[in-house]
Amino acid sequence: MTHTDQDIAIARTLLQEAMLLQEAGNVLAAEERYRIVIDYGYRTAEVLPILACLLGQRGANAEALELWDTLLAINPEHAVAHHEKALIYSRTGRIDLAITALKASCAADNTNPVAANNLAVMLSDAGRRAEALEQFQRALALQPGNIHIEHQIRRLSAEMVPFWHIPMLNDVRRNDAFEAAIIAALAETGPDARVLDIGTGSGLLSMMAARAGAQSVTACEMVPIIADMARKIIADNGYSEQITVHTAPSNELKVGEHLDERADILVSEILSSDLLTEHVIDTFEDAHARLLKPDAIVIPRAASAIGCLVESQVLADYVFVDQVSGFDISRFGALASPRLPIHGTMTDWKRLSADVELVHIDLTRKAHASDLHLLQINVLEDGIASGIVQWMHVDLAEGITFDNHPDGYTDGGWLQMLHNFPEPIAVKAGDVLNVAVGHDRVTLIVRPLEVIAAVAQAQVA
Repeated sequence: MTHTDQDIAIARTLLQEAMLLQEAGNVLAAEERYRIVIDYGYRTAEVLPILACLLGQRGANAEALELWDTLLAINPEHAVAHHEKALIYSRTGRIDLAITALKASCAADNTNPVAANNLAVMLSDAGRRAEALEQFQRALALQPGNIHIEHQIRRLSAEMVPFWHIPMLNDVRRNDAFEAAIIAALAETGPDARVLDIGTGSGLLSMMAARAGAQSVTACEMVPIIADMARKIIADNGYSEQITVHTAPSNELKVGEHLDERADILVSEILSSDLLTEHVIDTFEDAHARLLKPDAIVIPRAASAIGCLVESQVLADYVFVDQVSGFDISRFGALASPRLPIHGTMTDWKRLSADVELVHIDLTRKAHASDLHLLQINVLEDGIASGIVQWMHVDLAEGITFDNHPDGYTDGGWLQMLHNFPEPIAVKAGDVLNVAVGHDRVTLIVRPLEVIAAVAQAQVA
């Protein structure tokens, strides 16, 4: 549309009036004049964002989005338009659209720290923590020393890296046992053996293998921030030539792509405090099927869950409830977790039985079925049994073992677990408690069945 000099003069006057009205706080009158200016086609690309912002500020979101889209039709790389659309989408609960718009804004202007920070916040709120961390790091590079961004980076990193990593790394007894097993394996196979480290974490076990002489170590770590840190630590210690770290779970590794050939030695420390939660069985089975030679050495080669019957008022108060303020709340106990992590040396509890093996997993086997069997526990002391406190015994290699027995383990990342009963059970010395124990391949099963009283046993005898 062609406009005369008079049209342009009118539009210019209206624009000046609109700006004065806006400054005076008469927003509605200002909006009316901005619309007329746009209709005249006068300085449209400059007036559109002013009017769109005013509309957005007073909640006219649909019309504001329409104007931002009109501006993007003129200039698809308009970073502010994408950013403001994102803020409207966020305010109206359309988070996925907000993230898409903010990504477009960052692509149009990758030097804007506000857009980078806003994108990081939205990604974090959406649970997309790895992407959020990347954007916070980019925002920090644009604003070095920004304490708010540094705090978010540290917060997200801590959420993505379980707290137990550092105490586990400081567990000298665990570290020495694994290194002794690795040294023994390489002494048997020689330095040309290919080593696979699943769930490398900091890269510690891979570096132990390299220090023991391994020339080829392939490691994997599925958490990107941990994998990146492992590469840096490995480089710091001078082992980058021998060790390759892939950011992937082990079930995505492929021989011929990530490994030259099947591995001669598997080392993996993915055991959890209750033995199996980190998908130990699935991981080892997959490694045997696809990634290891038939005669590969496996470290650890077996692991057992050991436990004993316990009484503890401290633990009972965490897993049972009865009378509260004069009300019967006992039913709520059915919602309690069937297991509770504990510090065995820091918790007040009384042993009611000897140590018994609950579950044994042979990690050299190629396949495992779920298991459930009857365990008879001989009661040694009178008491009210809250459940079974469980720990691990790990068989790493011939003559090399490790455990986190609660009577003496204080310096590592593994906790013990209370497998609490559905309700407290009164027992007496000489009784036998029948318990169903086993696993579903991912979690341990511990379920009391019945108490056979000492008197009844004597009568049977």
